Amino acid sequence: MGAVYFYHLTRTPLEATLPMLLEKSRQAGWRVLVRGTDRARLEWLDEKLWLGGGEGFLAHGLAGGDFDADQPILLTEGVENPNGAACLMAVDGASVAPDEVTAMQRVCVLFDGNDPAALEVARGQWKALTGAGCAAQYWSQESGRWEKKAEAG
Repeated sequence: MGAVYFYHLTRTPLEATLPMLLEKSRQAGWRVLVRGTDRARLEWLDEKLWLGGGEGFLAHGLAGGDFDADQPILLTEGVENPNGAACLMAVDGASVAPDEVTAMQRVCVLFDGNDPAALEVARGQWKALTGAGCAAQYWSQESGRWEKKAEAG
Protein backbone atom coordinates (compact mmCIF):
# COMPACT_ATOMS: atom_id res chain seq x y z
CA MET A 1 0.00 0.00 0.00
CA GLY A 2 1.41 3.36 -1.03
CA ALA A 3 1.31 6.80 0.46
CA VAL A 4 0.67 10.27 -0.85
CA TYR A 5 3.23 13.02 -0.27
CA PHE A 6 2.12 16.63 -0.60
CA TYR A 7 4.84 19.08 -1.66
CA HIS A 8 4.05 22.72 -0.85
CA LEU A 9 6.24 24.69 -3.27
CA THR A 10 7.14 28.09 -1.87
CA ARG A 11 10.80 28.64 -2.78
CA THR A 12 11.41 26.67 -5.94
CA PRO A 13 9.03 26.43 -8.88
CA LEU A 14 7.55 23.25 -10.28
CA GLU A 15 10.07 23.09 -13.14
CA ALA A 16 12.91 22.93 -10.58
CA THR A 17 11.25 20.62 -8.02
CA LEU A 18 9.74 18.09 -10.42
CA PRO A 19 13.07 16.93 -11.92
CA MET A 20 14.50 16.36 -8.43
CA LEU A 21 11.53 14.18 -7.45
CA LEU A 22 11.59 12.37 -10.79
CA GLU A 23 15.27 11.57 -10.34
CA LYS A 24 14.64 10.14 -6.85
CA SER A 25 11.75 8.07 -8.18
CA ARG A 26 13.83 6.68 -11.01
CA GLN A 27 16.64 5.86 -8.56
CA ALA A 28 14.07 3.83 -6.61
CA GLY A 29 13.44 1.89 -9.83
CA TRP A 30 9.94 3.26 -10.39
CA ARG A 31 8.31 4.22 -13.66
CA VAL A 32 6.53 7.54 -13.21
CA LEU A 33 3.31 9.06 -14.49
CA VAL A 34 3.18 12.88 -14.31
CA ARG A 35 -0.48 13.91 -14.44
CA GLY A 36 -1.45 17.47 -15.27
CA THR A 37 -4.63 19.27 -16.21
CA ASP A 38 -3.59 21.19 -19.32
CA ARG A 39 -1.91 19.86 -22.47
CA ALA A 40 -0.08 23.14 -23.15
CA ARG A 41 1.36 23.14 -19.63
CA LEU A 42 2.49 19.51 -20.00
CA GLU A 43 4.16 20.41 -23.31
CA TRP A 44 5.95 23.23 -21.48
CA LEU A 45 7.11 20.79 -18.76
CA ASP A 46 8.17 18.33 -21.46
CA GLU A 47 10.38 21.02 -22.99
CA LYS A 48 11.85 21.95 -19.59
CA LEU A 49 12.71 18.31 -18.91
CA TRP A 50 14.37 17.91 -22.32
CA LEU A 51 16.43 21.05 -21.78
CA GLY A 52 17.58 19.91 -18.32
CA GLY A 53 20.69 18.40 -19.89
CA GLY A 54 23.81 17.29 -18.07
CA GLU A 55 23.88 14.29 -15.78
CA GLY A 56 20.33 15.07 -14.71
CA PHE A 57 18.80 14.03 -18.04
CA LEU A 58 15.48 12.28 -17.51
CA ALA A 59 14.22 10.13 -20.37
CA HIS A 60 10.51 10.77 -20.75
CA GLY A 61 7.66 11.21 -23.20
CA LEU A 62 4.44 13.12 -23.68
CA ALA A 63 1.37 10.87 -23.80
CA GLY A 64 -0.19 10.23 -27.17
CA GLY A 65 2.86 8.79 -28.90
CA ASP A 66 3.51 5.33 -30.26
CA PHE A 67 5.78 4.39 -27.36
CA ASP A 68 3.81 5.50 -24.28
CA ALA A 69 4.11 2.02 -22.72
CA ASP A 70 7.92 2.17 -23.02
CA GLN A 71 8.40 5.55 -21.33
CA PRO A 72 10.07 5.51 -17.90
CA ILE A 73 8.39 8.89 -17.27
CA LEU A 74 5.15 9.77 -19.06
CA LEU A 75 3.45 13.17 -18.95
CA THR A 76 -0.32 12.94 -19.37
CA GLU A 77 -3.71 14.44 -18.65
CA GLY A 78 -5.30 10.99 -18.52
CA VAL A 79 -6.12 8.72 -15.63
CA GLU A 80 -4.83 5.59 -17.40
CA ASN A 81 -1.44 4.11 -16.56
CA PRO A 82 -0.06 3.06 -19.96
CA ASN A 83 3.57 2.85 -18.85
CA GLY A 84 2.88 0.71 -15.76
CA ALA A 85 4.00 3.47 -13.40
CA ALA A 86 4.62 2.74 -9.71
CA CYS A 87 4.69 6.46 -8.92
CA LEU A 88 2.17 9.15 -9.81
CA MET A 89 3.05 12.84 -9.63
CA ALA A 90 0.02 15.13 -9.79
CA VAL A 91 0.70 18.75 -10.78
CA ASP A 92 -1.48 21.80 -11.30
CA GLY A 93 -4.40 20.40 -9.31
CA ALA A 94 -4.67 17.11 -11.22
CA SER A 95 -6.98 14.64 -9.52
CA VAL A 96 -5.83 11.67 -7.47
CA ALA A 97 -8.18 8.91 -6.37
CA PRO A 98 -7.74 6.92 -3.13
CA ASP A 99 -7.45 3.67 -5.08
CA GLU A 100 -4.52 5.13 -7.01
CA VAL A 101 -2.72 5.86 -3.75
CA THR A 102 -3.14 2.27 -2.59
CA ALA A 103 -2.14 0.86 -6.01
CA MET A 104 1.05 2.93 -6.39
CA GLN A 105 4.30 2.78 -4.45
CA ARG A 106 4.13 6.57 -4.10
CA VAL A 107 1.88 9.44 -5.12
CA CYS A 108 3.19 13.00 -5.02
CA VAL A 109 0.97 16.08 -5.16
CA LEU A 110 2.97 19.19 -6.04
CA PHE A 111 1.26 22.54 -5.56
CA ASP A 112 2.22 26.21 -5.76
CA GLY A 113 2.12 27.71 -2.28
CA ASN A 114 1.89 31.20 -3.74
CA ASP A 115 -1.40 30.45 -5.52
CA PRO A 116 -4.47 30.59 -3.23
CA ALA A 117 -6.54 28.46 -5.62
CA ALA A 118 -3.82 25.77 -5.72
CA LEU A 119 -3.69 25.78 -1.92
CA GLU A 120 -7.44 25.20 -1.71
CA VAL A 121 -7.29 22.32 -4.20
CA ALA A 122 -4.42 20.70 -2.25
CA ARG A 123 -6.28 21.10 1.05
CA GLY A 124 -9.31 19.44 -0.50
CA GLN A 125 -7.15 16.59 -1.81
CA TRP A 126 -5.52 16.11 1.61
CA LYS A 127 -8.92 15.97 3.29
CA ALA A 128 -10.40 13.58 0.72
CA LEU A 129 -7.43 11.21 0.61
CA THR A 130 -6.76 11.06 4.34
CA GLY A 131 -10.51 10.78 4.93
CA ALA A 132 -10.46 7.70 2.69
CA GLY A 133 -7.76 6.17 4.88
CA CYS A 134 -4.71 6.94 2.73
CA ALA A 135 -1.39 7.44 4.47
CA ALA A 136 -0.15 10.97 3.76
CA GLN A 137 2.73 13.30 4.47
CA TYR A 138 2.87 17.06 4.04
CA TRP A 139 6.25 18.57 3.12
CA SER A 140 7.07 22.28 3.04
CA GLN A 141 10.14 24.22 1.99
CA GLU A 142 9.10 27.31 3.91
CA SER A 143 12.35 27.29 5.97
CA GLY A 144 14.49 26.94 2.85
CA ARG A 145 14.84 23.17 2.93
CA TRP A 146 12.25 20.41 2.69
CA GLU A 147 10.74 19.51 6.07
CA LYS A 148 7.92 17.15 6.96
CA LYS A 149 5.23 19.25 8.65
CA ALA A 150 2.36 16.76 9.03
CA GLU A 151 1.55 13.09 8.70
CA ALA A 152 -1.69 11.13 8.64
CA GLY A 153 -2.53 7.43 8.61
